[in-house]
Amino acid sequence: MALHLHPLIDNGITKGDPNFNGGKLYCHCPSDKVEVTLGGNVAHNHACGCSKCWKPEGSLFSVVGVIPKEKVTVTAHPEKLEIVDKSAAIQRNRCKKCGVHLFGRIEIDHPFKGLDFVHVELSDKKGWQEPQFAAFVSSIIEQGFNPDRMGEVRGKFKSVGLETYDTLSPTLMDLIAAYTAKKAGKL
Repeated sequence: MALHLHPLIDNGITKGDPNFNGGKLYCHCPSDKVEVTLGGNVAHNHACGCSKCWKPEGSLFSVVGVIPKEKVTVTAHPEKLEIVDKSAAIQRNRCKKCGVHLFGRIEIDHPFKGLDFVHVELSDKKGWQEPQFAAFVSSIIEQGFNPDRMGEVRGKFKSVGLETYDTLSPTLMDLIAAYTAKKAGKL
């Protein structure tokens, strides 16, 4: 059986435009689509294997990036949005009709508070930052993926130039550690 990591990864990665200025994301409803406008490009765009992120049908991974929440505006059909799990740190807002996650926002004290999590494949514009790495790769096992095939998964990521991690990238882990150290008065 062929591996389907994600449509933005399976056939090679298309480089984004460093001067890209944003665009709109749309849910998958045939009409009256939820529309979210992003006023800039994303950062830290990555493949994610966690069980919480929205994934396109048949994909093992999501692709998710972050953008300052001030640059995220719901511009059509906000009444169709609902929070998936109000107890989660990331308040993922999905369309009630089609189930697509449009953005995730952190409202609690957290290292990434102020950044919204978005899926740029929901846009019809090209130029978004390409995936930079793969995170929480082993988490697909918890969702029923055969652990004997994990070498194949990591190999496919490597073949398109993405490092694989079972947490976040070292840069993001450093940001989390620095945030925690500052809160504890150690930095």
